Amino acid sequence: MVDGPEAALPHRPIRPPTLLDALAPVVVLIALLATTIVLFGVGATDGPLQVALLLAAAFASLVAFKNGHTVAAVADAAVGGVTSAIGAVFILLAVGALIGTWNMAGTIPTVVDYGIKLVNPAWFFFTTALVCAVVGMVTGSSWTTTGTLGVAFVIIGLRTRPETAAGTAAAEDALERSYRVSVICLLPLALLVYFAVRRYPPFLAILGSALFAGVLAPFTQPAAVRAFVDDPSLGTVATGVKAVFGAMATGFVSNTGAPKVDQLFSRGGMASMLTTVWLILGALSFAAIMEHAGFLQRLTAPVVARARHRGSLILAANASGVGLNVIAGDQYVADVLPSRMFRDEFARRGLAPQVLSRAVEDSGTVTSVLVPWNTCGAYISGVLGVPTAAYLPFCFFNILSPLLDIAYGFLGFKVPTADPEPVPAPSGGALGTAPAGGGDDDTEH
Repeated sequence: MVDGPEAALPHRPIRPPTLLDALAPVVVLIALLATTIVLFGVGATDGPLQVALLLAAAFASLVAFKNGHTVAAVADAAVGGVTSAIGAVFILLAVGALIGTWNMAGTIPTVVDYGIKLVNPAWFFFTTALVCAVVGMVTGSSWTTTGTLGVAFVIIGLRTRPETAAGTAAAEDALERSYRVSVICLLPLALLVYFAVRRYPPFLAILGSALFAGVLAPFTQPAAVRAFVDDPSLGTVATGVKAVFGAMATGFVSNTGAPKVDQLFSRGGMASMLTTVWLILGALSFAAIMEHAGFLQRLTAPVVARARHRGSLILAANASGVGLNVIAGDQYVADVLPSRMFRDEFARRGLAPQVLSRAVEDSGTVTSVLVPWNTCGAYISGVLGVPTAAYLPFCFFNILSPLLDIAYGFLGFKVPTADPEPVPAPSGGALGTAPAGGGDDDTEH
C-alpha cells in the first residue's frame, strides 16, 4: 500500500522505454560530468561530481515517471541501489580508521622505513606489484591491500625516485628521529593478515586491526600520541583514549616538527572517506534508477542482437562491461548485468561458461578503477590521494585485458566450446526490454 498523494491515483500501465528515453539520462550525465571536470579539474571528485550524479539520477527519475513508474517504486529502487553498497561503505570507513591508527602506531612509518632500506629503487615497481599481489591473495581484498600497503608503497615511491635520492638519507634520519621504528609496530599488520586467513568478515577484520593499532600507539609512539592530542591537562589513559577516537574519526595528524614527515603521515580517519561514500551513493542511485526503469536493458539489448559472430559477441560483452562501468558507476552492475544478458546467448552458440566469465572479468572488473566516479575508482583515488587521470596511463594490465580478450575472441585462441544449448526466446520482445524489478504485472503498486 502507498500512503500519500499516490494512493488516490489510478495505477498507470508501465510503458517500455524508447531508445530516446534510455539515452537521455546518459547524455545528461555525460554533459554534467564533463562540465564539472572542465570547471573543477581533479577537484571535481570533492563534491561537484557527486552533485552531477545526483542531478542525473533526478533526471532519470523524471523520465521513469513519464513512462508510468510511480514515485514510490523509483524511490525504493534508489534506496535498494544504495543499500547494496552498505557493506562497501562500512569497509571504506573502517579502512579510513585503520590508516589513521596505523600511522599513529608507527605501522606505516615502519613499513616505509624498512622499504626504503630494503627495496632497491631499480626493483621498486616489481617489488610493489609482487608484495601487494601476495597480500591481496591472502586477504582476499584489494581494497584492504590498497588502503594499507598501497599507501606505504606510495610513500616509499616518493622517497626512491632518482630526483629525490639525495634527500633519502636525510628523510630516513628524520623518520627514525620522529618515530620508534620496530617490528612490534608491525603487529597490527600481522593481526590483519591473521583475520584475513581465518576468513573474518572484512569490516570486522579491518576495524579490529585499526582498534588494536590505536591501543598499541601509546606504547610504541608515546611522544607522537601526546603531540597529536596536545592536551597537557589529560592523564596518560585519557590521552590514549582521545587519540584513538581522534585518529579513527578524523585521522592522525603528525606533529613531529619535521615538515616532510608530518606531511606524509598526517592522513586517515573515517571522515576522509566521506566524499568517496558520497560519490558511491550518487553513482549507485543513478544506476539503480536506470536499471529499474529498464533503461540499461534497453541500451544493451541491441548490442546483443547485433552480435552475430563469436568475436563480435565477445566484443559486445566486453563493451557492455566497460560501458556500464562508465554509465552505472559500479563494478557490481558492470559484472552482473552483462552476465545475465549474455549467458543464454553464449550457451546457445556453444561457448563455454568460462568464456563469458573471462569477458566479464576482463571488462567489468579490471576497468572499474579507471573511472573516477566508479565505486572502485573513487576508492583507489581517495585512499592513495592520486587522481584517477594521473594513474590511468600506467594501468597497462587494466587497459590491455579487454583488448586481448576481444582479440582472442576473433582469433579463436583460448576460446573453449561446449555443446550448444537450446535456449527459448525471451518473452515480451527483445532482450531486456521489460523494466527491471517490474515483476509479472505491468503496473507498480
